[in-house]
Amino acid sequence: MLNGKHIVIGVTGGIAVYKVVDVVSRLKKLGADITVIMTKHATEFVTPLTFRSLSLNYVVVDMFEEPKTWNVEHISIAQRADLFLMAPATANIMGKMVSGIADDMVSTVVMATKAPVFIAPAMNTGMYTNPVVQRNMADLKSLGYHFIDPDSGRLACGDIGMGKLASPERIVETISNFLVKKDFEGKKILITAGPTQEALDPVRYITNHSSGKMGYAIAEAARDRGADVTLISGRVNLDRPAGIEIVDIVSTEDMYQAVMDKMDDMDIIIKAAAPADYTPASYSDQKMKKSDEDMSIPLERTKDIAYEISKKKTHQKVVGFAAESENVIENAKKKIKKKDFDFIVSNNIKQAGAGFKSDTNIVSIIDSDGQVKHYDMLKKREIADIILDKLME
Repeated sequence: MLNGKHIVIGVTGGIAVYKVVDVVSRLKKLGADITVIMTKHATEFVTPLTFRSLSLNYVVVDMFEEPKTWNVEHISIAQRADLFLMAPATANIMGKMVSGIADDMVSTVVMATKAPVFIAPAMNTGMYTNPVVQRNMADLKSLGYHFIDPDSGRLACGDIGMGKLASPERIVETISNFLVKKDFEGKKILITAGPTQEALDPVRYITNHSSGKMGYAIAEAARDRGADVTLISGRVNLDRPAGIEIVDIVSTEDMYQAVMDKMDDMDIIIKAAAPADYTPASYSDQKMKKSDEDMSIPLERTKDIAYEISKKKTHQKVVGFAAESENVIENAKKKIKKKDFDFIVSNNIKQAGAGFKSDTNIVSIIDSDGQVKHYDMLKKREIADIILDKLME
């Protein structure tokens, strides 16, 4: 989501520093490159080693320590930033910023950067409501600085009121929403994900190893890029993403009905699910008892959802998936023609790092005219953005 984005975080001295540790961890998991700068007072609360271990980058504290690069360090850090976050922002640092004072590395870098600056204040409620602090914040806002307002509640000093550092979730969400392009705004996207289950009796069912991770990654990426997302999901063991309409289904027939009900309103349909190709020809209301004899279970074909979409679609762009174990490209090319996909994403499920339940995948994207582009192993979220970029073409 934030791959290729460089975020500089200025950490100043306040008890809320411990929350910024979580912020760094969350941003790093989203793929951001993080540089942390600390005031000496901040190091009294959390050591630089903690931030270095999480960010995987050196942490700058002293302006006059031996530089880690040949560049003028405060300038090079400022120039690399796609965004500067000041958290926790004390009354002291905001006073320096509005007055143009640059007497340590944090205040110097924020003065030198041309990147957007987000300020997350945290302090005692008496300090926060002080007219001088309020005036300083108003002046900073008028100069174009962005604020992530604090929460209200019980403060570390025991007072109740405004001044708690915003939650790590809200800080990360604010930054992510600012940095991620919104090129799918106004688009409605339908995504299918996960396995289906075909019941034999009240106890047993036929299913497959699909985890739903790829479909969920695409749904979250599309949401973050501004799309109105509907996710039709089989039973998976994944967190339900916020801001997405989720339609829970069990069987392939359930998924078929849900897709048909929704598809007319959609601009894009992405078939990342693994619906069962066969279902038991008959269902037993009672549990089938074990016997000494072998058992045969007659199966019949389920509806081919992708093929049914191809017959009904009008304006929609449709993306398919092909999970294969042999002749990967050849089989995917056959599938793209039969089901009239705009393009198809194929992978070899036997390849390490590309199978079911993995957080990574190794895919090839095949156009409707047969052109193939191969990708090395990537996180599924990275592949999700590649798929969305391809759709924007």
